Amino acid sequence: MRAYHMPASGGPPRLLQIDASQPGSEQIQVRIFACGLNFADLLMLNATYQDTPDLPFTLGMEISGVITALGAQVSGFAVGDRVAVFCGHGGLAESGAFAASRAVKIPDQMSFEQAAAFQIAYGTSHVALDHCARLRPGETLLVTGAAGGAGLTAVEIGKQMGARVIAQARGADKLAVARAAGADHLIDAGDDLTEVVKALGGADVVYDVVGGALWKAAFRATNPGGRLLPIGFASGDIPQIPANHLLVKNLTVIGFYIGGYLKSHPEVVRGSLDRLLGWFVEGRLHPHISHCLPLERVAEGMDLLRNRKSTGKVVITMPGQPI
Repeated sequence: MRAYHMPASGGPPRLLQIDASQPGSEQIQVRIFACGLNFADLLMLNATYQDTPDLPFTLGMEISGVITALGAQVSGFAVGDRVAVFCGHGGLAESGAFAASRAVKIPDQMSFEQAAAFQIAYGTSHVALDHCARLRPGETLLVTGAAGGAGLTAVEIGKQMGARVIAQARGADKLAVARAAGADHLIDAGDDLTEVVKALGGADVVYDVVGGALWKAAFRATNPGGRLLPIGFASGDIPQIPANHLLVKNLTVIGFYIGGYLKSHPEVVRGSLDRLLGWFVEGRLHPHISHCLPLERVAEGMDLLRNRKSTGKVVITMPGQPI
């Protein structure tokens, strides 16, 4: 099979022919039809992601496809089931063997592309805002990087949870995407975020995927008793948090990483995903995919993420999807 593979010798990834993996006793084998790209894939390229596997490995954190074989101890699935898998790596390939515990059946209404764009971004935003930050109806949610994969889902989920949403993004086109997802107020990259948010009454919850100067500005604009979620550091600048300011304003900073929750609190992630899939079936969620590219163009998809040229998700598709 073809796979976008990090070789054992190191160096850049390449599209190679490698042997297909056979499922272990608790695994399913999946014919992969789509793989969602994530910012973490870029970090894995540089071995700076907290869950980068040992070389050699195939990139790609979340996939969708059809089950082609089952391990001896797998129950609840059948050959032919349409599934999505939060696999962590191994997704940028034509086939893969993955833990059945990481898989979920996808609704008939959901395309393979939508399914491959769903679990990480929506799961991160929903668990962070609902389980961790306890966002309440009527509160004000500030989202930075609001047109990206995670940020855009935070806008959409924040509205579903009854919040007033302030979205920060760069440029009119990205702000229009955030507006379409439900944002009530928009902040461009050149605006004074602290000043604008304070003029709107301050933020009760901050969902920050950028870090750096934007984190500091959002921190200053957070209301007393507010909750801040450092979800990512797309700026490359990991901020230091002044504990004395937390004390004075009674602020709470909540670290959240969905990969860690899958290990420590899998029932929370599974319950969140069940609710999110229900919302999708009800027509309340609309995954935004700005680019679908074939496997041969993975490097182009990575560049779209690296250069901030995409909105929502970039999805890589494999040949031979069933009609």
